[in-house]
Order: sequence, then C-alpha cells, then structure tokens
Amino acid sequence: MTDRLRTAHTYELKPAILDELRAVLHSAFDGDFSDEDWEHGLGGVHAYVEDADGRIAAHGSVIMRRVVHAGHAHRVGYVEGVGVRPDRRRQGLGGRVMAALEEVIDGAYDFGALSASDEGAPLYRERGWQLWNGRVEAYGPRGVIHLPDEEDSTFLRPAAGRPLPAAERGALLFDWRDGDLL
Repeated sequence: MTDRLRTAHTYELKPAILDELRAVLHSAFDGDFSDEDWEHGLGGVHAYVEDADGRIAAHGSVIMRRVVHAGHAHRVGYVEGVGVRPDRRRQGLGGRVMAALEEVIDGAYDFGALSASDEGAPLYRERGWQLWNGRVEAYGPRGVIHLPDEEDSTFLRPAAGRPLPAAERGALLFDWRDGDLL
C-alpha cells in the first residue's frame, strides 16, 4: 500500500483524525503550534496524506477569509497549517497537499493567500505563488492596523486564471481574528 491523499471538510473528520492532524502539525512546527494556530485551520477543507501504515504524514487546510482591496471585498482561500511529519520531509508530500488545496482555491475563491515561513517559502514559489509587494493591514477592534511584519511573507496565487490584486491600487486588508492575523 502507498501513501494516500485525502480531502475532507472539518465537519467530516472524526475527533481521532483531528487529534492526529494536530499532533502532526505540533511535530512539524517543533512544538510551536498554538491553540489559536489550530483554530485558524478549522472550518474549511483539509488535505492530508496517510502513509502505508495509516498514519498521517502531511496536512494543510484552506479556509475562507475576507480580504478587502481597492474597495472590493474578496472571498479568499487562505491556506493554513501546512506541515509534514519530520521523518517524511523532502518526499513531495507538501506539494501533494498544496495541489489539493489549490484545486479547492481554483473552484471556490477569487484568489489564494497564505503567510509563509522562511522554510516554506520555496515550496510556494515553486508552485507559482507570488510574494505580495504591497502593504498588509487588518481590520482590528479599534480600526485598521498595519502589519509590516507580514509584508515579506504574504503570498498570493491566482485562482483559475483570475487576476490578482495590484499592489499599486492599495493595501490588502484582512479580516480580524485572535492570535496571528496571518
């Protein structure tokens, strides 16, 4: 038996699978994966790889976020929780997970967005994700806040050939959430 890619909405996943997905992400991020990080990846479509032993080896999810640009609110497929178990890295599993998530983005959203770590950025660049070269902001409880630390790690991907926002037309304004905003 070989590795098997699966996709499912959060509501379809049994608690034991969700627990295993979370454990894989905890391991993939060397323990730096908070309750809020986990929460951010719920409520959308999960793509994950099960190995020949039935253990989860890789995971990612795509959720809907609202992003305003140039006065227009976009439905954005925001990628969360992409991680590969340490013993299975460099075997193409992250790419398989991303291909499944990109298919969801192409079918359901205006464009894709994510915040990449330094380690993850090469994977996204190889897959055609483009570094956003503009201002990043979020709607906060007390108004719009600037997120300068996100401006060198926010990547976008066109969905099904639709155009991406143009940085010269204004900032990307993300919806508010607890924890890391991106």
